[in-house]
Amino acid sequence: MQIGRFTIDTPVELAPMAGVTNRAFRTLCRENGGGLFVAEMVTSRALVEGNPETLRIVTFDEDESPRSAQVYGVDPATVGAAVRILAERDLADHVDLNFGCPVPKVTRKGGGAVLPWKRDLFTAIVRAAVDAAKPFDVPVTIKMRKGIDDDHLTYLEAGLIAQDAGVASVALHARTAADYYSGTADWSSIARLKETVKHVPVLGNGDIWSAEDAVRMVAETGCDGVVVGRGCQGRPWLFADLQAAFEGRPERVTPGLRHVAETVYRHGELMAEYFEDEDKGMRDLRKHMAWYFKGYAVGGDTRRALAMVSTLDELRGHLAALDLEQGYPGADAEGPRGRAGSPKKPHLPYGWLDSRDLSEEFEESLREAELSVSGG
Repeated sequence: MQIGRFTIDTPVELAPMAGVTNRAFRTLCRENGGGLFVAEMVTSRALVEGNPETLRIVTFDEDESPRSAQVYGVDPATVGAAVRILAERDLADHVDLNFGCPVPKVTRKGGGAVLPWKRDLFTAIVRAAVDAAKPFDVPVTIKMRKGIDDDHLTYLEAGLIAQDAGVASVALHARTAADYYSGTADWSSIARLKETVKHVPVLGNGDIWSAEDAVRMVAETGCDGVVVGRGCQGRPWLFADLQAAFEGRPERVTPGLRHVAETVYRHGELMAEYFEDEDKGMRDLRKHMAWYFKGYAVGGDTRRALAMVSTLDELRGHLAALDLEQGYPGADAEGPRGRAGSPKKPHLPYGWLDSRDLSEEFEESLREAELSVSGG
């Protein structure tokens, strides 16, 4: 998979996930297999303002290459300035633009997955980012959804606009904003995008829970690579499976509970190092516990204790008390994980759907969607 000047030997991308794909988790994933590993989203405004937490998010291990950051923004000038900071200060080698967020606090201001509806604004943002990155040979990519809902699809037009603007690849989460994370991803839309966007790689995202899913998506859609999100939560070894599958090898990682426990403890150490604060690292680790132990015979009291862990010593004690000889539970440890929920009517600015062009009235209110907090 070619992303600008970078050749990604395993055509797999770790999707940027708020509160999940920090440097610690990316390290675990990279230790298991190859691919492109994208950091949590940062907002362009926070980056331009030098927000300390935002700058922490765009830190990478010394051996992490390419260093991939994702930027969210709604103002072309601010997005351009943020991308220039990343490129000019050598903070990242690759920048991805977020047009896929379905969260109401973003969409109700016209941002995220609903922004491509305003094609002039979408075009201006993508061009600003590409123009800012080009002098530094930093490739810019985009990740988007199909559109607002089934009656307001934007992905084919947006893909062509992005290709013409000079992006290095286009990724599609095959759901609409209204779908949120519910139901089944519409892989046929990835095939249509691949047929439409012919000059840059097209990546598919949605419902990749196993290596077999990834191979099947490529076979069914013709996409050039896959983007893995919720499927690797609590399963960083999925990247070993993905690499093996794309190399035509049959082996898969089927960890017993001892392997899971060792991975959780290493994750904890990496979290403490990343946050430079053991307590903060453990609090951030708690959300991962249910994902790691999905399908394993771990009692409710132990699960609650792990979900409240505060120190590495405490974590070590709880893990040591597990039945570490327990084998892999099979299908119970696999399949969907993370948030799903039901379809939601997208929250939109009043009158957003009346026109594909951005009015002066919307232009001012839209800037409120330029959040100053990154990673969420």
